[in-house]
Amino acid sequence: MAVSVLIVEDDRNIAELLQMYLEKEGYAVTVAADGGQGLAKFRAIKPDLVLLDVMMPVMDGWSVCKAIRAEAQTPIIMLTAKGDTDSKVMGLKTGADDYITKPFEMKEVLARIEAVLRRSGNSVEKKANKLVFDRLIIDMDAFELTVDGKKIDTPPKEMELLF
Repeated sequence: MAVSVLIVEDDRNIAELLQMYLEKEGYAVTVAADGGQGLAKFRAIKPDLVLLDVMMPVMDGWSVCKAIRAEAQTPIIMLTAKGDTDSKVMGLKTGADDYITKPFEMKEVLARIEAVLRRSGNSVEKKANKLVFDRLIIDMDAFELTVDGKKIDTPPKEMELLF
């Protein structure tokens, strides 16, 4: 299952660029054009990560960040033109996990997304060799099947099929 990312950005060109690159990397992307729509979509889809602009219509990024933090610990990366130190500090104190200023390099944005997801525990490797479902663990690196904490002897072909 792909990691879901919500992009809350009022600049359509930037939103489309981010969406294109993230989808190319295997992320499931949803875009919101303003803060109010962003908060509504956040509540509806419960994404794994939010990329959030600050200066937007309806509801600014600070307010969206506070609202998300009031109900979830979903990682938030502020992506904004406000590059002064006070804005960065405010973003991080409001609850953002990272802060990137525009203009940005996509390689850096992708690396920061991976780092934030890794720290939050929401990371899904592109070629995951281990799947965990409640009490079932399929580890293709060790060729182990674990059910309710007990290792089950499983032939390699059955492991591949199950995976």
